[in-house]
Amino acid sequence: MHVESSLENAIGELDFATLLEMSFAEEQYERGDIITGTVLSVDNQGLIVGVGTQRDGFVSRRDIERLGIQPEAFNAGDDVEVTIVRMEDDNGNLMLSVAQARQNEDWKRAYALMEAEETWEGQVADANRGGLIMLFGNLRGFIPASHVVDLPRGLNEEDRKTYLRRLVNRTIKVKIIEVDRKRRRLVFSQRNAERGRREARKELLLDKLEEGEVRTGVVSGLRDFGAFVDLGGADGLIHISELAWHRVKHPGDILEIGQEVEVYILRLDSEGKRIGLSLKRLQPNPWTMVEDMYHIGQLVEGVVSRTANFGAFVSMEPGIEALLHVSQIADPSPEDASHVIGEGQKLLMRVISIEADKQRLGLSLKEVTPEEKISWAEQSNDGALPEIMVDAATEAALE
Repeated sequence: MHVESSLENAIGELDFATLLEMSFAEEQYERGDIITGTVLSVDNQGLIVGVGTQRDGFVSRRDIERLGIQPEAFNAGDDVEVTIVRMEDDNGNLMLSVAQARQNEDWKRAYALMEAEETWEGQVADANRGGLIMLFGNLRGFIPASHVVDLPRGLNEEDRKTYLRRLVNRTIKVKIIEVDRKRRRLVFSQRNAERGRREARKELLLDKLEEGEVRTGVVSGLRDFGAFVDLGGADGLIHISELAWHRVKHPGDILEIGQEVEVYILRLDSEGKRIGLSLKRLQPNPWTMVEDMYHIGQLVEGVVSRTANFGAFVSMEPGIEALLHVSQIADPSPEDASHVIGEGQKLLMRVISIEADKQRLGLSLKEVTPEEKISWAEQSNDGALPEIMVDAATEAALE
């Protein structure tokens, strides 16, 4: 009896130890852990998997179908890697995922590619208003619209969605810029992948280009500060000041995307990998003709292009900006030219100074006689004088 009692105690202690060990094992598991279990049963709902705890886990049919397979692809007794999705659902079940476990290797591969800054080639699976979706093994990655190459700026939402949909099923190269397994974020950039390729092409192009030569390119982008021109795999920049001899408000007033243009190679920066271009250097400099076109005392028409407190800049043919100083507007001089003259206003003025070498042409409004103002107004479409040109002498002449 004593032996039997000792044996029963030993078995009891063994069972207790086993249960305790199993309890410790269960407590050590956490959400997100990847563990190996054994398929205990397969049915239409999914899999029951034993994972060495007091509770068996459940893998839903929906989870398995994410892999493109059915639960019937598994057999009882199979070893299977699973991820713990929830320690306990509303019914007390341990929820597992085969799909997420299989994605583990994909997360590792994605992280390795990001660390190595290597490009990866894949097919665009879908598109939405925010960007493109690509499949990476068992993962779904995202390319934000801002990282899509050649996506035109300024598109409305519907046009942007239409443009992005055209890229579906295309194979493109990308770089991985974010891997966050906990938040299940995998982010790609086509722009970063293309940048590396374009930088390499730009280096080759820089070796072939020479300052002062003329090349043909295609306008690839417009910004407030200038226009980008593709010279054959690499872009150069035409600064807004190099688009024309006259003042340009926006590059879109001169060029449009896709337009083929001849450009002058203005400067090359091999160290900074920059190519400076010019359009206006291929056009005659109007200041070389100014002394042939204008003379002191000549009456001229011009349109106010911009104003400042010290005067107004006036656009004249062919692409010349002259200055109407505030002291030449009226007697007495206004404190601020912008208070009496507006942008876009057409005026009749007299040329009072020419300095072609300094690209200066001085104009005067007050030197125009009342008779000249009236004659000019009569020849215009409406015959009305701008308010700024109607002074006391002109009013007397009109009477």
